[in-house]
Amino acid sequence: MRALLLIPLLATASPVIAKPFGKWFDCYAKVEPPKERLPGEPEAGPADPNAAPLEGRRVPGMGGPQTWDPVVQANQGAVAWPKQGDFPTDHLPVPDRWRLIETLGLVKSNWKDPYNQNTLKGDRPICGTHDLFVQLTAISDTLAEPRSFPIPVGVQTTERPGSNDVFGRQYSEVFAQTFIVGAALTKGSTAFKPPEYEIRAAIAFNMNHVDVPERRVLSVLPSKRSLRTDAFVGVQELFLDYHLRNTSDRYDFDSIRIGIQPFSSDFRGFLFQDNQLGIRLFGNRDNNRFQYNLAAFWRLEKNANSGLNAILRSPRDDFVVVANLYRQDLPVPGMTSQVSVMWNANRERSNVQVDANGFPVRPALLGTLRGRSYDVVYLSYNADGHVGRLNMTFSGTYATGTNRNNIFTDRRAKISSWFAAFEPSYDRGWVRVRGSALFASGDSNPYDDTDSGYSAIFENPQFAGSDTSYWIRQTIPFAGGGRAISVNSRNGILNDLRSSKEQGQANFTNPGTMLLGAGADFDVLPELRVSGNLNHLWFATTATLQALRVEGSIPKDIGWDLSAAATYRPHFNQNLVFRLSGALLKPGDGFKDLFTNAPRTGSYYSVLFNAVLAY
Repeated sequence: MRALLLIPLLATASPVIAKPFGKWFDCYAKVEPPKERLPGEPEAGPADPNAAPLEGRRVPGMGGPQTWDPVVQANQGAVAWPKQGDFPTDHLPVPDRWRLIETLGLVKSNWKDPYNQNTLKGDRPICGTHDLFVQLTAISDTLAEPRSFPIPVGVQTTERPGSNDVFGRQYSEVFAQTFIVGAALTKGSTAFKPPEYEIRAAIAFNMNHVDVPERRVLSVLPSKRSLRTDAFVGVQELFLDYHLRNTSDRYDFDSIRIGIQPFSSDFRGFLFQDNQLGIRLFGNRDNNRFQYNLAAFWRLEKNANSGLNAILRSPRDDFVVVANLYRQDLPVPGMTSQVSVMWNANRERSNVQVDANGFPVRPALLGTLRGRSYDVVYLSYNADGHVGRLNMTFSGTYATGTNRNNIFTDRRAKISSWFAAFEPSYDRGWVRVRGSALFASGDSNPYDDTDSGYSAIFENPQFAGSDTSYWIRQTIPFAGGGRAISVNSRNGILNDLRSSKEQGQANFTNPGTMLLGAGADFDVLPELRVSGNLNHLWFATTATLQALRVEGSIPKDIGWDLSAAATYRPHFNQNLVFRLSGALLKPGDGFKDLFTNAPRTGSYYSVLFNAVLAY
């Protein structure tokens, strides 16, 4: 329904004159400023009371019926328009809020200006329509990242002749530039109700350059140099969102979305957060107190170096089915609870997959090196919100199912593992302090018929400092017991020994993860936030690591992760965001046992500079 706005009629009001903006998308009426009276020119006299009014108008101050153009109600079930005569005689109805803003001169529209009212940003409908909006998006994401982590020496060759240590030099650097362009077409007055339909597309172009000190880290070929420059184009969004029906006069609704779309299974991205091909039925009830999702996804292959969707390749034989329900103000006002059931059906036992750098990713080169298939059901409860002034986030998940063959025994194994994370925080003025606790179970007996290590589908945790944290941001390769395997995944917190988060399979025979941490955010200026985090990490159990490394004992202590970040938003919004962060890992006994570098370095570091410019 088009908004009906009223403005007082002043006796000196100027007539409304339609002046085209000059573009097809921007043709709203504007007010001509009153002309200045020239010297010697007589003042305009009062309006002739006998003059005939324009069609559909009346002269201010004159009696008679108040009239305007007839209104057609095209929105079934909406609140009816007020009838003629319901307004005071000194008021005039205006057909939409966009024309009112132009008329009052509150905004000077400019298609190059994303900060004020802009038709290209979906603030106003396309010229000639009253509820059809277009939204164009352009994003530049620049990343520079010097870092250090344990790097194995190549088996066949090395950059340093004569080197025979297991681990070589540790310094490396990454530069990545990503451009994202997107467009959306939406029909409907979305300020009052869900859109009737939305068509959205987003394409990302990524160029990345990596330099490491050892060979066979970036490519399986020993002849390749230890640096790489690569580029890739991926489709991150391409979907149709269609409004099926309204279920109440408060616009509770049911909608369906088909195509490549973003989805997060929980509040913090612990289990499944990705842009994948799928079909999703969603909506709400009871004045939006309940929200639900019923979705099925067919996972796309990812590019190994950029992580973007590779739509020209056949999708994986990996499927995800989701059903979840949200309830606001449960268990107490201010908290939102979610219950979720997710089924991950993987049928890639006979699928051999090698990434763009020549490394096998399915099956992982771990244990018996045999292909695997599995069915796992995740039962989750998540909560997010506040109790009084205490903010809280909780996530708990139990994973159950069947692994077709254990990586150690080649026998069918039962999956039974669990995960829990809790992060309370408290705001005091311009400071927020928080604590973090996480536990993901590990497999204490890798040779039995129960896989009790917890593994997610596609994690991207916003927790304990997120990618500011060294352990969450960096990938630590697992050497001696596996090839092309990592202890953890980039932008992931779980120690699940996968070949990669993007192309590998979940692995439920792993050492698990424990974390305790504390942090704080300081809003030093409205546009500047400084954050700090201190986390301590452990393996839940090291039985799997001992079996793979053929060691009698490995301590659980991973070490201390200290990080700090500064985020600067010069215009107080997300259009320009600059972030600089640094992290330091002080290894514990368990990390030192697994990774002892030639220089006997006592710590590892990560520096991240990120600049995001968005239109």
